[in-house]
Amino acid sequence: MRKVAKIPAAANFTNPTRRGACFRATLMSLPTASHVRQQFLDFFASKGHHIVPSAPIVVKDDPTLLFINSGMAPFKDYFLGNKPAPFKRIADTQKCLRVSGKHNDLEEVGYDTYHHTMFEMLGNWSFGDYFKKDAIAWAWELLTDVYKLEKDRLYVTYFEGDKADGTSADTETQDLWRQYTTDDRILPGNKKDNFWEMGDTGPCGPCTEIHIDLRSEEERAQKPGRELVNADHPQVVEIWNNVFMEFQRLADKSLIKLPEQSVDTGMGFERLMMAVSGVKSNYDTDVFQPLIKFIANEVGLEYHGTAPATVNDQPATENEKTDIAIRVIADHIRTISFAISDGQLPSNVKAGYVIRRILRRAVRYAFSSLGQKQPFLYKIVPVLADQMAGIFPELKQQQQFVQRVVEEEEIAFLKTLENGLRRLETLEEGFRQNGSRIDGKTAFELSDTFGFPLDLTALIAREKGLSVDEEGFKKELEQQKSRSRNAQETEQSDWTVVREFEEQPAFVGYDQEQALARILRYRRTDRKGKTEYQVVLDQTPFYAESGGQIGDTGYLESPLSKVRVLDTKKENDLIVHTVLELPEDLDAEFTARYDHARRAQIQRNHTATHLLQAALREVVGSHVAQKGSLVNEKLLRFDFSHFTKVTDDQLRQVETLVNARIRQQIPLDERRNVPINDAKALGATALFGEKYGEFVRVITFDREFSVELCGGTHVRTTGDIGFFKITSESAVGAGVRRIEAVTAEAAEAFVNQQLDLLAQVREALGNPQHLIPGIEKQTEEIATLRKQIENFAQQSINQQKDQLVGQVKALHGVNFLAAQVQATSADGLKTLAFNLRQAVPNLVAVLGAEIDGKPQLAVMLDDELAKGGKLNASTLVRELAKEIQGGGGGQPFFATAGGKNAAGLGAAIAKAEGLIDGLLAG
Repeated sequence: MRKVAKIPAAANFTNPTRRGACFRATLMSLPTASHVRQQFLDFFASKGHHIVPSAPIVVKDDPTLLFINSGMAPFKDYFLGNKPAPFKRIADTQKCLRVSGKHNDLEEVGYDTYHHTMFEMLGNWSFGDYFKKDAIAWAWELLTDVYKLEKDRLYVTYFEGDKADGTSADTETQDLWRQYTTDDRILPGNKKDNFWEMGDTGPCGPCTEIHIDLRSEEERAQKPGRELVNADHPQVVEIWNNVFMEFQRLADKSLIKLPEQSVDTGMGFERLMMAVSGVKSNYDTDVFQPLIKFIANEVGLEYHGTAPATVNDQPATENEKTDIAIRVIADHIRTISFAISDGQLPSNVKAGYVIRRILRRAVRYAFSSLGQKQPFLYKIVPVLADQMAGIFPELKQQQQFVQRVVEEEEIAFLKTLENGLRRLETLEEGFRQNGSRIDGKTAFELSDTFGFPLDLTALIAREKGLSVDEEGFKKELEQQKSRSRNAQETEQSDWTVVREFEEQPAFVGYDQEQALARILRYRRTDRKGKTEYQVVLDQTPFYAESGGQIGDTGYLESPLSKVRVLDTKKENDLIVHTVLELPEDLDAEFTARYDHARRAQIQRNHTATHLLQAALREVVGSHVAQKGSLVNEKLLRFDFSHFTKVTDDQLRQVETLVNARIRQQIPLDERRNVPINDAKALGATALFGEKYGEFVRVITFDREFSVELCGGTHVRTTGDIGFFKITSESAVGAGVRRIEAVTAEAAEAFVNQQLDLLAQVREALGNPQHLIPGIEKQTEEIATLRKQIENFAQQSINQQKDQLVGQVKALHGVNFLAAQVQATSADGLKTLAFNLRQAVPNLVAVLGAEIDGKPQLAVMLDDELAKGGKLNASTLVRELAKEIQGGGGGQPFFATAGGKNAAGLGAAIAKAEGLIDGLLAG
C-alpha cells in the first residue's frame, strides 16, 4: 500500500497565493487510480467474490433507463428474480452516467468538487448470500485496514423508518455499527438519504452510508463533522452506500418483499480517491489530474486547483472561471468518450441527445471561458484512453473512431455557435429599441435552434450591454417540456402475476416454430388513448428484438381464443409479447406460433448482414466495426465505422463477394454456451457496447470468413439467402457510414425496378443506340437553354433598372424608390435591388414581385443609411410583410420577405413611402 501524505493544516486552500503551492506539493504524493481500484477488487476477491467486467454504459433492453446510472443497474434482473445470478457474490467497477431523470448532477459539475456526469461505482454484491453483518464488517475493514482512513474522520448513517411506507427504523444496522464506532458517529437518516431506489419502480431498500470528514484540524475543532453529514459540505461527503435490498416498489407506490434478501453496495471511486489522497477535491486526484494538466497545457492557462469560490453560483474571479471550465471539460470528455465507445453516437433523440448536449456544454465552456475557437476536445481522447486502458480497454481499441466523432461534432457546433452569434447581431438593433432586453422567446429560440444555453446568451448579452428575459425563457422552456410530456406520456400498470416462475422463462425459437406455453404475468399499457397488453410466457419461440433484429409477430392460440402478437421485445432479460387484447382463458395452455414466412425473410437479411460485415472488412479494411444495424423482413441496414465514402468500385466488390458466398451454400455453424474466452480464441467478432456473459453463442459461416457473437436467428445455409443487392450507401454521422441492402425476392424486385426505370429513360430519350452519349447531348442542350434564359433574365433586369432609376424621388434627403417589378426568382429580385443600389447613391428601395404565384418583398438601403440607425431593412420588411400575410428578415442594409397574399403587394408598396417618411422625419 502506497503511503498517503496528509494535508498540512495550513493547506486549507482559502488563500489564493498559498493555494497553488500547496496544491502542487500535495499532488506529488498522490496514489494512482489503478492501484486503489485494484486494491478494492483484490479485497473482495479474497472474500469469495467473482470479479466481473463493467457493463456498457448505454442500456439496451431496459425501457426505464437510457444509461447505466448506478452500480446495481446491470444486476437488476437478479434482484427482481427474473433470472438467477451466475454467482452468489460479485464485485466490479461499473461505468455510470447521471445527467437525466431522477439522478441529474449535470449543473453541479465543475462548480463543486465531487459531482460528475460519468463516474465509476465500485461495488460488491450478494444475491441471497451474506447480508448486513458481513457487508458492514467488510466495508469497515477495507476503509480502515486497507486504505488506512482515519476512524475519527468517518461517520455512518442508518434508516430511521418512514410512516408513509410503513417501514420501521433499521435498528439492526445501528447495533452492528456499534461494534466499530461510537454512538455519536452513528446517525439516523430519513427516506431521502437512507432509503435507496433506482427509479419510480423497482428494487429498493434501506441503506447505511459511510461519510468522511476531510476538513482541516482547525475546521474540525470548530464544528463537529456529524453536523455536516448530508448537508452538502464539499469536504464532508458520502463515499460508500450499503443498500440492503429487501423490497420492490410497485407503480402504485406500495412495497412488496423481494424473493431473496440481497446486498447492493456502491462506493464512488472518484470520492474514494479524494479520501485516500488526502486532497479536497475529486479533481485533485490521479483520476482527473492527467486530463486537467493536458487541458491547461493545451490552452496555455494555469489550473489553480480545488474548491471553487462562487457568488450567486457564478465564478468569483477570472481564475475560478478558468478552473470551472477545465473541470467541466475534464469531466465531460470522460462521459462523451465512453458513451461513444459503448455504441451511443451523439444525435438529436433520446440517449444520443444527452451525449450531444454534454459534448456541446463542454465545447461552450472551451469557447467562452478558454478561448478555444477551433476543435479541441478530441485532442484529449488519447490521454484518457491511455489512462483507462488497463481497466476499460474498449476506449483504447476505438480511440481513432471516438476522436473523429468528437472532432466532427465540435466542428458542427462551432459553426452553430457562429450562426447563433450572427443571429444575435441581426436582432441586436431591435433589442436596443425594446429596452435593451433579449426577450424570452428569442432566448429560447437561440437555445432550441442554435444550441445556445441561457447562460451563454446572457454572457454575450452582457458583453453587448443587453439583458435577457430569463423568466420568459423559463416559460417557453416549460411549455416545450409540457408538449413533450404530453406527446410521450404512457401509463403502465404493475405486472399481474398469473403463476409464479418455476424457472427462468425459456426461449426455444432457435429450434422450434411453435411451442406450448402458459402465461406467467401480464400488464396493461395505455399510450395516447391506445390500450395494449404485454405478456410473459413460461417458454416462447418468439424472438425478442435485439442486436438489430426486430421482434417476431404471430399468434397465441387455445381452444377458446386466438390472439395476435404484434411485437416481441426484451425488458430486463424477460421476453415480452405485445397483444391488443388478453385471451379470455388466462390459465389455459397456448400454442405460441411465430409468422414463419416473415421470420424466414428476417433470417435471410440477418445472415446477409454477417456476410456484408465480413466482406466490408475484406474490401474496405479491418478497421470496419459495426455501429448499429436494423434487420427486418423488408431490408437490412448496417452502420459501420469508416471515414470516407465507400466507392462504387468497392461496393461492387462487396456485392460480388457476398453473392459468391451465397452461391457456395455455406452451412451454418452454430455453437451455444461457448465460454467467452474460447469464443474470442475462435476469432469471433464482438460488438463494442454489447454486454456479454460468461457463455455466448457463436455464429460461423466459414471459419476463414465470418465468425461472430450473435443471439439472432439465421438461415441454415447461405444459399437460402438467394440473392443480395446493395440499394444505398450514405453517411449517418461523423466516421459512420450506412449501407442498406435487400435479399431474395426483394433484391430481384429492386433489380427489375431499376431495369424498368432504365427502359423508361431510353424511351424518353428516343431510344438512342448508346445511352450515355444521348444523356450527355441532352445535358448540353439543357445547359445552353439555361444560359439563354439567364441572359434574357439579365436583360430584363437591366431594362427594369434603367426604367426604375427614372422613378427615384427625393425624400428627406435620401433617394427613395418603391415599385412593383417583374422577376422570375428571388435571386433575380435581389440582383435587381443590388444593381439599383450601385446606380443610385444614398438609396432607399422597396421592391415587390409575384414569383410563381407568391408575393416577395425586398428592402435595400445604402450602407451609410443602414449605419445611421433611423432605418433598418430587416425591421422595415417585417412591417411591410404584414400586407402580404407573411414575414421575413435579413441584415440592416438588405432584407426580404415572402407571404401568402399576392393581392397585397400593391398595398405594401404604397405603405412603404409613408412608413419611411415617418421614420426619417422623426
